[in-house]
Amino acid sequence: MGTPEIIWSCIALVISIASFVVAAYFYKWVKQLPVANARLEEVGKLIRDGAFTFLKREYRILGLFAAVVMVLIILFFPEPIWHGNPGKNITMAIVYLFGTSLSALAGYVGISIATLSNVRAATAAQESIQKSFMAGFRGGAVMGMAVVGTSLAGAALVYLVTQDPEIVMAFSFGASSLALFAKAGGGIFTKTADIAADLTGKVELGIPEDDPRNPAVIADNVGDNVGDVAGMGADLFDSNVAAMAATIVIAAAIGQVAFMFAITSMGLLASIAGVFLSRLGPKGSPSRALNGGTYITCGIFAVLTLIAVLISGFNILLWVCAMLGMVAGVIIGITSDFFTGDDKKPVAKVAESCQNGPAFTILNGFSYGLLSCLPALIGIGLTALISYKLGEAIGPGYAMMGISTAAIGMLSIIGMIISNDAYGPIVDNARGVAEMAGLGDEVLEITDELDAAGNTAKAITKGFSIGAAGLTVISLLGAFLELVEGAGATVVFDVMNPMVFFGILVGAAIPAVFSAMLMNGVNRNSQVMVKEIHRQFNSIPGLREGTSQPDYAKCIDISTRGAIRELIPAGLFTILMTLVVGFIGGPEAIGGFLVGNIVTGLLLALLMSNAGGLWDNAKKFVESGNFGGKGSDAHKAAVIGDTVGDPFKDTAGPSINTQITVVSLVSSLAATLFVRFHLF
Repeated sequence: MGTPEIIWSCIALVISIASFVVAAYFYKWVKQLPVANARLEEVGKLIRDGAFTFLKREYRILGLFAAVVMVLIILFFPEPIWHGNPGKNITMAIVYLFGTSLSALAGYVGISIATLSNVRAATAAQESIQKSFMAGFRGGAVMGMAVVGTSLAGAALVYLVTQDPEIVMAFSFGASSLALFAKAGGGIFTKTADIAADLTGKVELGIPEDDPRNPAVIADNVGDNVGDVAGMGADLFDSNVAAMAATIVIAAAIGQVAFMFAITSMGLLASIAGVFLSRLGPKGSPSRALNGGTYITCGIFAVLTLIAVLISGFNILLWVCAMLGMVAGVIIGITSDFFTGDDKKPVAKVAESCQNGPAFTILNGFSYGLLSCLPALIGIGLTALISYKLGEAIGPGYAMMGISTAAIGMLSIIGMIISNDAYGPIVDNARGVAEMAGLGDEVLEITDELDAAGNTAKAITKGFSIGAAGLTVISLLGAFLELVEGAGATVVFDVMNPMVFFGILVGAAIPAVFSAMLMNGVNRNSQVMVKEIHRQFNSIPGLREGTSQPDYAKCIDISTRGAIRELIPAGLFTILMTLVVGFIGGPEAIGGFLVGNIVTGLLLALLMSNAGGLWDNAKKFVESGNFGGKGSDAHKAAVIGDTVGDPFKDTAGPSINTQITVVSLVSSLAATLFVRFHLF
């Protein structure tokens, strides 16, 4: 390991520690904010207890899964222990566990702050929208700083200690495997409750969204935390680590690991500055405040990285690749904003179509979702192409380095992106607890405005994370080729080769089957939840009139049990199919498998995330008084559209980008095995 690598790895650790200090400061700042009344405190406690109950049960199951995988790594990866180096297998198993532990920690930190911020943001809305915004945003910033600091510190530590890129891939696999199950489990939990609560409350009974009479309402708010906070935190932790791991594998061959740590370190430093500078002015809009913070962070990042490149003597074309990735991420985010923003034409058009019934709501929203895929996919493709050519211009071995640099450039400001993302479910919860605690219409208007901005922020974040995943998995494909060549084989991805084509076809089907398994899980569990809500309204005297309390715990238990039962099969399916294809057709089949998986995975992820966000904001557009407002036929059609979109945008869509990362990492870890053992 050269001196620049040591220096920049140490700088990465120092900046990571600084991010932990910032996270601790914001955590204390939020915790010291007041809570309006005892009822609000009680509702907040129900949500917090439910979230941690689910998290403990989920992590217990995932802990057993991680233990089994550790044993398999010790025995077989990167090659059978009786053939290879037992010490390396054991080290990879330990590092894998380190990755899963840090990913789990990211989810725990997110739940901890989100379930404190929600009631405080609701309370602050009694004073002003500015104070409520700051409570929600700084709560999200705790997670942003903690997640990115942890991922950067973990990657730097593993590389400093082991100096082995392949072992860093094991660290990334640990993060990705837990993120896959955490995002899927959290998504199933939250949409089970959300769909059941909306269909029974808004459509059947005509009661408000967060009416405390609805037995599923606490489970719905718990779901915002375990799905959109813990799950998305683990997902973005995984994306960041995977991009760093792929870049380290590629960069190690050409002596550019120091550059990777320089870019990621400056990105975290820029995010620290950005979260401190983000404010909502007296006449500003929450959406503009969130976007403004992102743009400020991008500008700071560009300046800091240019200084680092000039001081350290890195090639300026690599810096251009990083800037290209960052700009592409912003453009993809703007595209998502256009198709899902509450003040944009597509949302208004879908809301207008709700007047003609739910069929037109679904058709219109799905069509816009398909349209939204084109600019994002072109952006990802052009970014990969241009950065590849820029890298190629530097010299031999730099072409794939260009793409991986664009990926870490896109993820460079992820600290700010996660802060914006976590803000969304926090203010969504704030709106819910404000209604349940009876804080008044003025508070609900403020929290509705903050929530609409949060929905758009979540859609932008999902588009950004999918775009980043696209570049990351292309980088991982390059890392796979490096590892295959290291095992003594050469792979050419010729689509006329039947082995490659076999892999493409199978890989293309995996995201669709994975999505179907998750959404079927939501479907089954939601039906159980609807029956339970009906039972309670029919059997608990005074529940309809609001003179008695529903059994919230029963609905939380239904969501928890259903999510735990459904989360393992979908994740195992993707991992096992990767291994099956690899052992049938070897590296060529796996190459095709990864290509097919990437293309259809990105398409489905963009479609479902954007269509779901569009339906959600179309519903809110109607609820704000347009086309008949709440209780109208248009509103009922909009609720059905939102119900279809819920598992699209919060369960399957954002889980796919983790799925394509996981299969890429499994392929890299098993590269040596696929070279040595395959049928054809």
